[in-house]
Amino acid sequence: MDLKGKKVLVFGAGKSGIGAADLLGSAGAQPVIYDGNADLDKEAVLHKTNGKYTPEIWAGDFPERALDSLDLIVLSPGVPTDLPLVKSFYEKGLPVWSEVELAYRTGKGEVLAITGTNGKTTTTALLGKIMGDARESVFVVGNIGTAYTSKSLEMREDSVTVAEISSFQLETIDQFRPKVSAILNITEDHLNRHHTMEEYIRVKELITKNQGPEDVCVLNYEDEVLRKFGENVVPKVVYFSSLRKLDQGIYLDGDQIMLKTEKEEIPIVKTEELKILGRHNHENVMAAAAMAYYAGVSVESIRKSVCEFVAVPHRIEYVTEKNGVAYYNDSKGTNPDAAIKGIQAMNRPTLLIGGGYDKPYGYSLFNLDAMATICHILSDGEDDLWQYSMDDGRNMQKAVAWLFPYIADKSSWPFAEDVMFWDEWPVAQPALLFSICNTSNRTYLEIWKSLEHFPTNDEVIRNLPIRHPLLWL
Repeated sequence: MDLKGKKVLVFGAGKSGIGAADLLGSAGAQPVIYDGNADLDKEAVLHKTNGKYTPEIWAGDFPERALDSLDLIVLSPGVPTDLPLVKSFYEKGLPVWSEVELAYRTGKGEVLAITGTNGKTTTTALLGKIMGDARESVFVVGNIGTAYTSKSLEMREDSVTVAEISSFQLETIDQFRPKVSAILNITEDHLNRHHTMEEYIRVKELITKNQGPEDVCVLNYEDEVLRKFGENVVPKVVYFSSLRKLDQGIYLDGDQIMLKTEKEEIPIVKTEELKILGRHNHENVMAAAAMAYYAGVSVESIRKSVCEFVAVPHRIEYVTEKNGVAYYNDSKGTNPDAAIKGIQAMNRPTLLIGGGYDKPYGYSLFNLDAMATICHILSDGEDDLWQYSMDDGRNMQKAVAWLFPYIADKSSWPFAEDVMFWDEWPVAQPALLFSICNTSNRTYLEIWKSLEHFPTNDEVIRNLPIRHPLLWL
């Protein structure tokens, strides 16, 4: 679609919406920014634009009579597609695009796109480093923090775009076609938006919708849903596995990551050479390395880049060590699966500070195997882990209540000699892990305050790394 002169409604006045409107203005379109908040400060929205155009700004009830004047709708990721207003756009026959689709249509070069429930940002950052070390014009965009729309007009024919793509953004793609895609894993998340696990899976798999047989899709062999999905997709499938050798694909063999193609078996890197912890990060390395290899990067360049890569902020990020306590910030572990992977990466007895807002996901995953290194758990925020009696097995409170008998019965606990209750906890302990399993809108300062009502050791509290802010989620 030639955007010049087209009247385009941008639904959402946040960062993504402003980015889309700026792009449309630069492309010669006539953007209209709309937000359902009747109290929207229109002047503030106007000041957030790049100032190179003057958009119309609508707020509150949508003027349905204006539908006939529109040529295109661009939805911000936070706008659900099942809203009655959005449905009316479809009924009117208007094209509805995500910001990703808009950026793709206006950008140039090759696209490498990553989705999945967990690991997207680390894999995107790592792939961005690999490609940036190997290519001249590289853009790392999407959910990682830089709006895709803010960079698309800077792209050249020889550019490579590494994009972290969420399920919200995939809902309304049309022609978006990555040369190499990856789905890292699929576990329960965002069901308040997608309503069913089946719909969440369907949307994630849309990343391959327009790929052809000459394209590549990297999938997690250990994810049953993705393994089955890989049997029926059009692009070439490359699996990765941290648990077994593969006939073809990339896998962990002891401490060696190996890539096996149709012609050869190639050592990529040893895990001891990596600066990021945990099996899940080994999987992230495998996914990024496979994507880079099939995008044409040499093995030598891939190896050098992955060995230099350090953890993304807030993802098992080493903060400091004080009085013998190593502090790790895993505050982007915002669902049970992500939190468990952070826990599993710890190689010594660990104090977990977790909590946040409860989500209706299965905490049965918090089992003895996953929690083997955990000596004590604290909760922050909305839900006190110990105040409620649980009977449905699907929330954090019951998960912790289930664990406590095993802590009390030290004979059944894997680290029995290390287990102790909080009033026995000395100042110097091996590790303290922030993993905010179900949170939004939290800061370390809030966590600090929320800990005050627990019987805690004052010196340990004073040593908490609250100077590091938690990303708003």
